[in-house]
Amino acid sequence: MNILIIGSGGREHALAWKIAQSPLVDEVWSAPGSAAMDQIGPCFDVAADDIEQLEKLTLQLEPDLVVVGPEAPLAAGLGDRLRARGFDVFGPNKEPAQLEASKGFAKDLMARFDVPTARYGRFTDPAQAKAFLATLPAPYVLKADGLAAGKGVVITDTLEEAQAEAEDMLSGKFGDASAELVIEEFMPGEEASVFVLTDGTNRLTLPACQDHKRLLDGDEGPNTGGMGAYCPAPVMTPELMARVDEEIAAPMLDGLAEAGHPYKGVLYIGLMITPVGPKVVEFNVRFGDPECQILMMALEDDIVPALLACATGGMPARDFESLMPKLTSAKPAATIVMASKGYPGSYTKGTTIKGVKEAGGVDGVTVFHAGTGVNDDGELIATGGRVLNVTAVADSLQTAVDRAYEAVDLIDWPEGVHRRDIAWRALK
Repeated sequence: MNILIIGSGGREHALAWKIAQSPLVDEVWSAPGSAAMDQIGPCFDVAADDIEQLEKLTLQLEPDLVVVGPEAPLAAGLGDRLRARGFDVFGPNKEPAQLEASKGFAKDLMARFDVPTARYGRFTDPAQAKAFLATLPAPYVLKADGLAAGKGVVITDTLEEAQAEAEDMLSGKFGDASAELVIEEFMPGEEASVFVLTDGTNRLTLPACQDHKRLLDGDEGPNTGGMGAYCPAPVMTPELMARVDEEIAAPMLDGLAEAGHPYKGVLYIGLMITPVGPKVVEFNVRFGDPECQILMMALEDDIVPALLACATGGMPARDFESLMPKLTSAKPAATIVMASKGYPGSYTKGTTIKGVKEAGGVDGVTVFHAGTGVNDDGELIATGGRVLNVTAVADSLQTAVDRAYEAVDLIDWPEGVHRRDIAWRALK
């Protein structure tokens, strides 16, 4: 069979890498893909948010399965279009994809289905937002309602800062994404990421991960799209995983199905483990980035049958775990994100990166490319904010982390930055 992957980042590189290992797969195509993904299979120069051209490309290639990596094409309705043309798609349709495209939509559904989350309010008027903030204790959590490339969340320590931030966000700090603002009560605790594969009726939960959102060591600095991750996350005990399934995954997925919008694909549940149990921070409608990179290395079974089951329906409710037991357990894995200096703000593109081949030669290490290109001299260059995902798998988390940093230290990129404390909570 032939599979088309939509996207070009580190997440999509990892998906292509994993999918290509399946004995079921003949070719892996990507759109737009990247220079690294082109080493796995042909890439087609169609942007991941160009819905019209993606539909035309799919009609031309006739893949057996389309795997949509990023959220934007799903929120724009690519799944609906391709399913109407008769294609199997891993990824939800436009309506359930609003779980990520609109934080307010997601919060309202959580309230409707009695899913545990923080107290919240939705605002378009700065004065009303400021008044609501005054009813909350510090710190304050402000979120752009729409898609903001993982950067639309601001946490402040004082009411004055929060009210100024509300004014800035509603005045267009994040463009159209912050035309509406969601303000939440701060939830203390430890974060974790749980991924649920589903065909709209049945579900299978993958091992929990933990991302590192802040730019700097010690979880300091601004929020980013993610500076590193590891799995499995020990904070998610079997008891907590059962609660997430019963209190969060089941009511959300069953509620969407009963409303006529069955969810097909992977549901990312961003959690805060509070003193009273797991609560939802956010939902995403695709694999996390960089969590996907560690899951693709840590899961030992073929992932393609699971992707197909989600896309085509009929995932066996109780048999799936016995058919693929290694999808519900994982070897320890860690990934270190190497980013351009200045990220998540402005940064310079085109800087030269050396030593990636040597880094990939470290035992158990694969380097996934999130934002790279090749210059006229054939040198690897940085083309984005998050650029490389140095990912390692081992028999212990400590060894996986050690291998990842050994590989990072072989990469010669003076203009790159990274954290040195990934997985510190699990290793302390």
